[in-house]
Amino acid sequence: MARGAQFEKSILPNGVRLVTERIPGVRSAALGIWVTVGSRHEPAELNGMSHFIEHMAFKGTATRSAMDIARTIERGGGHINAFTGKELTCFYVHVLDEQLPTAVDILTDILQNSVCEPSEIEKEKQVVLDEIRDHEDMPDGVAHELFISQVFGNHPLSRPILGPPENVSSFSQQTIKQFQSEHYTPSRIVVAAAGNVKHSQLEKLLEQKLALKKSKGKSKPETVSAMIPSVERKSRAIQQAHMLMGGRSVAYKSSERMTVSMLNTVLGGGMSSRLFQNIREKHGVAYSVYSYNDSLSDVGYFGIYLATDQSRVDRARELVFAELNDLKERAVSAQELEEIKVQYKGGLMLGLENTSSRMMRLARMEIYQGRYVSLDEISDKIDAVTPRKVQAMAGKLFSEQNLVTTILEPNGKAD
Repeated sequence: MARGAQFEKSILPNGVRLVTERIPGVRSAALGIWVTVGSRHEPAELNGMSHFIEHMAFKGTATRSAMDIARTIERGGGHINAFTGKELTCFYVHVLDEQLPTAVDILTDILQNSVCEPSEIEKEKQVVLDEIRDHEDMPDGVAHELFISQVFGNHPLSRPILGPPENVSSFSQQTIKQFQSEHYTPSRIVVAAAGNVKHSQLEKLLEQKLALKKSKGKSKPETVSAMIPSVERKSRAIQQAHMLMGGRSVAYKSSERMTVSMLNTVLGGGMSSRLFQNIREKHGVAYSVYSYNDSLSDVGYFGIYLATDQSRVDRARELVFAELNDLKERAVSAQELEEIKVQYKGGLMLGLENTSSRMMRLARMEIYQGRYVSLDEISDKIDAVTPRKVQAMAGKLFSEQNLVTTILEPNGKAD
């Protein structure tokens, strides 16, 4: 934790959780209202609704136009935005500390009082449909969607966050309001703030402004079934082939998550990683190659991505398998792991120079672990990772029963 940083947590009378990290010496404040709802919580016919509601929140309330919402924050040099994921929707601002009361007023207003006029809904449908088309024009994004679909099969986690066009076109004021009433409830909301913030002041503001009624317990998401290994090839009118290989990983709260992070950094976490050095630098098989890991509430997934010429796909796959097998068969050296630990700690500290990053870290800890985890505790967890633990995790994640491969390749019709 930064010197002098102070963590506090409280629960508002209606059940909303508030977590703050006060950082003396900064003049900014980052504030986020997080709702534990995303694409995995949507029935098939409403897939895309969480993302659409995120868009509609900025279209105006009973007392503010869309321009008022943006102008009020931006005229003070601040920033307001939102995003939707598989399990979370977040509305956030980054402002000067003196603007925090205004930021609270605006975020709580758009969360609770979005008008969702039918004419605005129809206009925003076209915006989201354009966003979907833009996504379809990016082959790497399409490849990732296909890959996640293989990893999770028929489970809601396999559905796209944006939803299919036919769903978006069918959304109405009634379905939007009904979805909000079911999911935008206090028990599913966490407010997080970091920077020059006073917990007690923020608590009072939220008690006044966040008037959602206390709700019953939150619903449980559908259990994830076992993964089925597979290899799928799809073709489109594109220039390059895009390949993803990966499978299931560990949940956010898993005691093994740090080991997975170390393994991912060794494998493909930067320009010094094994994948980059061997596949790009040594063999020149791919320009873009990396690995990643994403942990959710009850499951995680990892992926290895690369883009290459269609004629080199099989060679690239061989080289990836060689790296995976090497990590399974031979433990990383103590020196290599120590370098990875230093790299990981450095990246963590650099990321926390930004109050927005701290706010987002704070929220995810509360949502997924239910407690604050200090940087000292994280450092201890990093130090506890050993070469043998990394090798054992490689054997677990890189087993044939936990791997799928997605290849999106040219169909010969690209310009």
